[in-house]
Amino acid sequence: MEFGIRQVAVGGLERAELMQYLAQSGVQLNGFAKQLLEHQIFDELVPAHNLTLTSRNLQQLGLDAGATLPQIFERAVSVGLKLCPAYAGPYLRLDFLDQAAFDDSVLSAGKKPAGSLTIASASVGDEDFPRGFYLRVVDEVAWLRGYRCDDTYGFALADTFVFRCR
Repeated sequence: MEFGIRQVAVGGLERAELMQYLAQSGVQLNGFAKQLLEHQIFDELVPAHNLTLTSRNLQQLGLDAGATLPQIFERAVSVGLKLCPAYAGPYLRLDFLDQAAFDDSVLSAGKKPAGSLTIASASVGDEDFPRGFYLRVVDEVAWLRGYRCDDTYGFALADTFVFRCR
C-alpha cells in the first residue's frame, strides 16, 4: 500500500462541520468511529495545522514476530516516529479518499483487515472504549472505523500503522 509521507491538514473544524464533511465525502462510519467522534477531544476546536505523517508495517519497524500496541508504539518512538493526536483520524480519512481497496470486503472479523491503516494514537478512554481509528476502503466506499483491543492483542507483520514524523 502506497502511503509515503503526507502533509495532512488537521483541526479547524467544529465536530458538526467535520461530520458534515465526512458525510459529503461519502465516508461511512462504524459504531466505534461514531463513539470516538462523540468523545470530548472533538468538543474543543483545535486550531488548523499540518501534520507530517508516514506509514510503517510491523516488519518495517523491525518487529519480526508481530507485536502488541504497547510494543509497536514503543518501537516506533525508538526509531524516531511519534504518535498521532487522537483527533487526526477523520482528517486523514478526508485527505486520503483515494486509498486502494483490497479484496477483503468483510467489515468485521475480529482481526485487522487487509489493506487497512491504523492511526497510531494514545487511547482516549478505558479498555471498553474504542482504542482509535483505522481507514479502509470496502467495495469502493471509504470507511473511517473505530476499533477496540486490549494491550495483549497481537498484530501481524503486515499490519500497517500511521505515525507522525518528527
